[in-house]
Amino acid sequence: MNLDFGQITPYIPFMLEGIWVTLKFVGVALIVGFILGTLLALCKIGNIKILNWCAIAYTSIFRGTPLILQLMTFYFAIPQLTGYDISPFLSAVLAFGLNSAAYISEIIRAGIQAVDKGQTEAAMALGVPYRQMMKDIILPQALKNILPALMNEIITLTKESALVSTISVLDLMRRAQVVGADIYRNFEPLLFVGLIYWVMVFGLSTIGKVLERRLKVSDQS
Repeated sequence: MNLDFGQITPYIPFMLEGIWVTLKFVGVALIVGFILGTLLALCKIGNIKILNWCAIAYTSIFRGTPLILQLMTFYFAIPQLTGYDISPFLSAVLAFGLNSAAYISEIIRAGIQAVDKGQTEAAMALGVPYRQMMKDIILPQALKNILPALMNEIITLTKESALVSTISVLDLMRRAQVVGADIYRNFEPLLFVGLIYWVMVFGLSTIGKVLERRLKVSDQS
């Protein structure tokens, strides 16, 4: 095995810059996914049939088609159909954010439905408005139920972010490809960014476990 990590040493700062690009993109996509996913979940459990149907159809489309197809559609189809030259970063945020929203909506829906129905009945009996009931009573309890699944979605989103390299976003993966093409050695830069991805995922997993422990302690106290 002929490995020479000395050749990638001058490129390490260049590859490390990809961490910020990856985290920024994942963070924005996650915010979009969480906000939209929450709205979709509320539509699914609501009594307005048209909103219920639209939310179910949305989830079916984004869960039923490959993420890479959605990414390519945003990047190539929007300029063709609208004439708007969308940036690779915005294409990635839209594709990943909207895709993540479909999965997060199911996570939140399941979390809300896992809350004891007596909580809802008691709030309604006391005349608490639906919006306030969801914000102050149901959603805080649902958050405790969905935290493990939500952290898993964040980890999945972080790993799948490597797909944005296909539309030339200079994330970690794309920078590894650039370095590999420059030095004619691909394994070393790929191994280096693979280690960075592992560290990020390990960090997210640790944060998730810490939050779970704190929530358990708060429940017991």
